[in-house]
Amino acid sequence: MEFVMAIAPIVIVGGIVVYVIERLKHKYNQGNLGKKKSKGAQNLLDSLIPIGMLFGCALGIISGMFLPIPSAFTVSLGAGIGYLFGFFAYEIYSKKGNNYS
Repeated sequence: MEFVMAIAPIVIVGGIVVYVIERLKHKYNQGNLGKKKSKGAQNLLDSLIPIGMLFGCALGIISGMFLPIPSAFTVSLGAGIGYLFGFFAYEIYSKKGNNYS
C-alpha cells in the first residue's frame, strides 16, 4: 500500500503533464496559441498555468492538514490538478475577445 501511495501521484501528475504539453504542442503547430493585444492581458494569459499550480499546492497543503493522507501525496496531486485547471483557464481566456487574428 505504501508503494502505491508513493507511485500514484507520479503516475497521475505525469499523465496530466503529458496531456497538457501535447495539447499545447498541437495548438502551437496549428498556430492557435492564445495571443492578446495588450501586454497586461498577455502576461495574465501566460501566468494562468503557474497560478493554477500555486492554488493547487495551497489546496493540497490545506487538505493534507485535515485528511489522514500524507502531505507529499496531497501537495503533489494538488499541484498536478492545479496545473490542469490552469491549462483549462488558459484555454478559456485565450478564446475570449481581444485576440490577434
